[in-house]
Amino acid sequence: MSFDVTLSDIQAAAARIAGHVRRTPTYHSAGLSERLGVETWVKLESLQLGGSFKVRGCFNKLAGLTEAELARGVVTVSGGNHAIAVSLVSRAMGARALVLMPRATPALNIRLTEEAGGTVELCEDSIAAFARADEHAVRGMVHVHSYDDPAIIAGHGTLGLEIAADAGGRLDHVFVSIGGGGFSAGVGAALKGLDPAVRLHGVETEGATTMTQALAAGAQVPIRATSIARTLGAPFATQRTMAAARQFLEEIAVVPDADAVRELVWVLQNERVLVEPAAACVVAAAQARKQVFRPGERICLVLCGSNVALEDLARWRREFAI
Repeated sequence: MSFDVTLSDIQAAAARIAGHVRRTPTYHSAGLSERLGVETWVKLESLQLGGSFKVRGCFNKLAGLTEAELARGVVTVSGGNHAIAVSLVSRAMGARALVLMPRATPALNIRLTEEAGGTVELCEDSIAAFARADEHAVRGMVHVHSYDDPAIIAGHGTLGLEIAADAGGRLDHVFVSIGGGGFSAGVGAALKGLDPAVRLHGVETEGATTMTQALAAGAQVPIRATSIARTLGAPFATQRTMAAARQFLEEIAVVPDADAVRELVWVLQNERVLVEPAAACVVAAAQARKQVFRPGERICLVLCGSNVALEDLARWRREFAI
């Protein structure tokens, strides 16, 4: 299939969700600029409501539902940030949210989802959870897919509009994380729609190479992620997100978990911001590619989320000797 979300869809989403989400900071980082050798900007989406970009797409999706659909409730599959976002947005709009999570979901994410108003149901894994979601959808609930939905993707793309408006000029490179591919699809459609010359670098971690494997095979490849960057562990890419990746991405960089943790610690100590491994991995990817940046170029790193348990961070530092 061809990719079906346009710049105008994203601009309409921005108008729809205005006032419901934060316009998160986009700022110039002197420390990262020095490390990378080029002017570097950071999009601090880790400060978004719910701790990630996910509320953007969820507000856009649920705003398009009818009163009858909202009354029947929504169901979703997520062990991470999407679960929290669906729960927050559903509560704000008066709808019930049923969240299907893999049994291996971290306790922090379960707690944050329930505190946000969602009802959690544990499944064996993500693949089993998607099958269960289909069953609930047949019975009338609206399945809010975490990444394979044009409304979700358009909502996420509003972040790209903010980067373009707030980064103080033209950008040459933008680094963005990839899970199932909906986030990079939306950001890519926005940024490339405004400036076709910008180069978008997708980033995955070892053990969560959903999109890399799908593009190599030319088809969906079910995976069971092993990376500590759990929010990147989508069980499969889709034809829609694969089409977007082919259309918008310059490359997909894959970085080790240890590098993501190392940059997480650096960002916390130097930028004074807590992010999760799924965000810190873009710093690691840019650091590994700094030799390709040309003098005078400007780059932006999208730090997509902040939902990480401090005990996990302490354990990772011991595990990787960081």
